[in-house]
Amino acid sequence: MKSERFQKLVEANPDNELFRFSLGQALMDESQETSAIAAFDLCLAKKPDWMVASIFRGKCLLSLKQNDDAKTELQKALQLAIDQHHEDPEAEVRKLLSTL
Repeated sequence: MKSERFQKLVEANPDNELFRFSLGQALMDESQETSAIAAFDLCLAKKPDWMVASIFRGKCLLSLKQNDDAKTELQKALQLAIDQHHEDPEAEVRKLLSTL
């Protein structure tokens, strides 16, 4: 599994947020949303303005049917997308928010 490879990288380099982000993505792809959220939480603790980590965290919360938390996270991600002038992610997040 892809997540196992990134877990080993994280264990060897616990302060590397890119490895944590990749672990979160892999866990998300493997439908392990709760574990993915934990990885994204650590990324966002180091870089609160990490828009993609925020979007992915919101998507995980949606998958877990935690709609209130997902809405809060996605609204944060939307503001980050606007502030950082990322039009495609902004459109994606607006679409996700419209489902809530």
